[in-house]
Amino acid sequence: MMQRRTVHSLFAASAAVCALLTAYGAVRLIEVKRVNAALAGHSAPGENARVPEAQFANAMALARAGQTDAALNAYKQLIQNSRESLRQAALYNVGNVHMRAAAHTTTQDATLALPLIELAKQSYREVLREDPSNWDARYNLELALRLAPEFDEEALGEDDEEGAEERAASTVQGARMDLP
Repeated sequence: MMQRRTVHSLFAASAAVCALLTAYGAVRLIEVKRVNAALAGHSAPGENARVPEAQFANAMALARAGQTDAALNAYKQLIQNSRESLRQAALYNVGNVHMRAAAHTTTQDATLALPLIELAKQSYREVLREDPSNWDARYNLELALRLAPEFDEEALGEDDEEGAEERAASTVQGARMDLP
């Protein structure tokens, strides 16, 4: 009699665990379907604003379309309000948006490109502070540093103004930027 009760108790416990796992899977499935519907554009109009993945996809589409200001605003909202993985991806993409904008301005006016490259470097550094193993951010930071190197003023000597101007201008002109 005691063995039968033990077997029934173990069976009931395993059935309860299976029911909990099934319920968890069902909740996750509903969430995945909601995200997929938002990404595909099949959700309610206000629903996309509540799904961070859809906001990220929208920001990427804006950046590809050349609407950099709108893309940067969308990415900045994600940086402030999202979970860590989306936040890092948004930070990385902000750097890429700035680098692409700098690539388009270098042919017109090199002085406009330098602030954009500095903003890109700042974004890539933030990504690397949070995740030092992000090789894409490391590569893009290295590329940005090649385009706009940072020099220690004390090591260069502050009276060498002519050489500093030439270095800054020569690093931007004719530079090629291939982002991953």
